Amino acid sequence: MEILLQNFDMIMFLTLMVIGYGMGTWAEKRHYRSIEQREKELIKLAVVTAEGSFPDGKVADSTLVSGSVVISIDYFKRLLAILRNIFGGRVKSYESLVDRARREAILRMKEQAKEQGAGMIINMRLETATIGRSANKKKRVGSIEAFAYGTAIVMNKT
Repeated sequence: MEILLQNFDMIMFLTLMVIGYGMGTWAEKRHYRSIEQREKELIKLAVVTAEGSFPDGKVADSTLVSGSVVISIDYFKRLLAILRNIFGGRVKSYESLVDRARREAILRMKEQAKEQGAGMIINMRLETATIGRSANKKKRVGSIEAFAYGTAIVMNKT
């Protein structure tokens, strides 16, 4: 019992680390499940990076649509990234962060286009940026923003 009291700070630190790691993993998996479900629902809404031209009278409306998301990295992934930077190699913890942000931004753009009755999005572009107090300092990533935008096309029903 005395050993536990002497090492209470270390035990509390390790307990909080385990809880934080578990909660971060759970949140990331939940987000991926949400992304996969929404991608299945919106699979028929075509998104292309090419510019499009249509015959006269075929397009009823065209509007700019966009989707933006900011996702933060948790401390455990940051710790893993720091270790990976020391030894070299792929930083998988950042790869999943960028993947989630990119996919979420595209989904939000597609959802906006669907609300407007669009059948496709043309000339889609994707931008990413690091943001936060720690971004660009000592090459650390605080949060990442992904911004997807394109032209939603509503076709005539003829």
